[in-house]
Formats: sequence, structure tokens, C-alpha cells
Amino acid sequence: MSNNMITENGKIEQLQKFVNIHFFELFVASWILGVIFYTIVGFEAIDELCAGMLFLLFIFYVFETPEWRINKMLLFILFVFSFYLFYSIQIKSNTIKCIFMDFIIQLKPYLAFFCVYHIAPKFTGWQRKLLKDLSLLIWFCLCFLGVSQLFVRDILVTVMGHPTVFAATVVSVSLVYLYSSNYTMKDKVIFIIMLSVGLLSGRAKFYGFFACAFVLVSYFGTAKNLKLNLKNIVAFVGMFVVVLLVAWQKIEIYFIQNLGDESTDSLARFALYATSFKIFGDYMPFGCGLGTFATHASRVDYSPIYGEYGIDYIWGLSKSYSAFIADTYYPSLAEFGVVGLILFVLFWFYIIKKAFSFFVKTNDTRLIIMSLLIIGFLAIENVADATFTSNRGFFMMIFLGLILSEQNVLDNRVQLKS
Repeated sequence: MSNNMITENGKIEQLQKFVNIHFFELFVASWILGVIFYTIVGFEAIDELCAGMLFLLFIFYVFETPEWRINKMLLFILFVFSFYLFYSIQIKSNTIKCIFMDFIIQLKPYLAFFCVYHIAPKFTGWQRKLLKDLSLLIWFCLCFLGVSQLFVRDILVTVMGHPTVFAATVVSVSLVYLYSSNYTMKDKVIFIIMLSVGLLSGRAKFYGFFACAFVLVSYFGTAKNLKLNLKNIVAFVGMFVVVLLVAWQKIEIYFIQNLGDESTDSLARFALYATSFKIFGDYMPFGCGLGTFATHASRVDYSPIYGEYGIDYIWGLSKSYSAFIADTYYPSLAEFGVVGLILFVLFWFYIIKKAFSFFVKTNDTRLIIMSLLIIGFLAIENVADATFTSNRGFFMMIFLGLILSEQNVLDNRVQLKS
């Protein structure tokens, strides 16, 4: 091996160490400040700040590597969002300020995933132990808070802002523990126990996720049960049915009939879902544009779309009171139209396919289950919350990027050995 190659390898190792250290700091900050203490601290721009720092770390990494390598899928995502940015400006979907605001918010989760996946950070043994110890310490506090809810009414609202935030915090803490553990049977049991505290939130979405997580960890948590055969297909379908049954009340409200009245958020969400289907048909094929529908930006400068479809009188969607406009995620895909919807589905197909292709080669059950847990969490949460583009979604997407990058590294090692 030449001296130049040794020097080059040394530089790459130093660069990776630098990335590992600073990404760990970013990961902890986005978890502690961006999820656990987000409501208490009240710094709502923490996820955007962390996203900006992550992007700078990514740019630094790219320009410090000899080949200036960059993920092709990230380039494609940037191209797609740039197209929708110019499309929205062209059709004047909203004010320039709101279009750019929505552009940043919608791009953030994709940027989070691909930046982390590209830089491929790795945690050291002591960093994993620190995460494990922190997750247990925070869980005990959450456990006390959850039990207090049984005796002190609305304490979750007072401390966490909303029961949904409490449930999502329990999920993040439990996932960090599982990731930092050795994935033994004991660790799996502890994970389920930790996760069960979220049941005290009383949220139907969490019930659905808990059922999903229980089946994934207890049955699919071994390599042999992740193989494609009739028995496992039946088990997976059974899990899906259980999740549907647990969350059926919410599904019925949002998709089948409106059981709420005009003083609840149920009517607002039902109206958003119903209207989104109309927008998909009316604004073919690229949608109504950024900053127009079911997003935070569409309420900053109130979008004319709500008046156009006659839902601007609904409590929570009106110009005078717009609190429920960004209260769910899937209807906001109407901004991107049928083309955007197809691309969204293909993105998740790409992630799942990649995760399973790595699993087939590495046979690492812990990482594939972690990937499925995060994907399942986001899929369920987004039914009645804009989690994907929120502070919690940002953390979950950098977490997902970390897991898939670790799968990729293991895959490369397996290939080198063979």
C-alpha cells in the first residue's frame, strides 16, 4: 500500500470520527430538545435549526471526501422539490413567503434521512451506553407522569401540551433504548414494558402502534420469522387487521362518516380528507401547489383553497380560528397532486425495499425491526397528526437514516468478506 493511500485513508478516518462526534451531539439535541422537552422549552424552530446544522455537516462531509460523492436519490428529491417550488410560484398558489416556508418544511424530513444515510455516522460503545442510560432515566420520569394522569386530570396536557406528545415521547425513548441495547430477549421485554406506558395517553393511534410493535418484536423479531412464506404472510396480515381493529374508531371518523360535531377537531380532519380527494381530481396532475392546503404555511397567509371548496366556515379551518389546518399529514399531499402522491408511495417503497435487501445479506434482525417500527410509527401517526413534517418526524427520519446507514455498512462488510 502506497504512502499516499495510507495518508488518504487516515484523512477519511479522521473525517468520519469528526462526523460521528458531531452527529451524536445533533442526535441527542434533536431528541432531548426536539422531542422530550420540545413543549417545555418552547423553542419551536429547534428542528429547523438542527436540520440546518445537519445539512452543513453533510456539505462539509461531501466536500472533504476525495470523490465528492452524493446520493443520487437525494439529488432526485431536490430536483422534485425544486420543480414544485417553481410550479407553485408560477401558479401563485400563495404568497412567496408561504411557498418558501412550506418548501422548507416539506423538504425537511427527506433531507434529514438522506443526509444521515450519506454521512453514515456510527456511535461508540460509551455513546450507546449513554443513550441507553438516558432513555431509562427519562422513561422513569414519563412513567411517573403517566401514572399521575390516573389521579390528576389533564396533567399530560399541562406538562406535555397534549397526550399525543406524551405518547410520541414514550415511543422515542423506547426506540432509543432498543437501538442502544444488545437486542436480547430481556431487552425486547423491557422495550415492550417501556412502550406500554404510552397506553396511559388514551390515544387510539398509540394503541394501533403498540399492537404493531408488540407483534413485530415478539413474533417477527427473529430472522426466521422475517422470511417470505405463507405462515409469516398470514401473521403479517393478522397484525395489520389487529391494528385496523384497534384504530377503527378513528378510521371510521376520518374516512367513512363524520361522528364529530362542529366544536371538535373530528369534523375538521374529516373535511380535510374529503376535500383532499376533490383537489387531487381538480388539480391534475401536480396539485394545488405549496402553501395551500392542510399545512402550517397555508394558515400563515390564509390559503384561498379553503374558501374555494367551502370549508372555510368549519371550526378549526376558518381564517379566524385555524388551529386544526395542519392537524394531519396525508391530506397535505394534495398540494403535490397525483404525481406527488405516487412519488411519496415510491419513496417509502424504496426505503422498505432497501431495508429488506440489506437484511437478506446481513441477517441483522435488530436493524430491520427498528426500521419497520419507525416506518409503522410514522404511517399510523400521520393519519391524525402532521408528524412527518414536525419536530418528532425530523427526529424519526434522522433515526431511520442512522439505522439504514448502519445496515449499509454491515452489508459492505459482508460483501468484502465474501
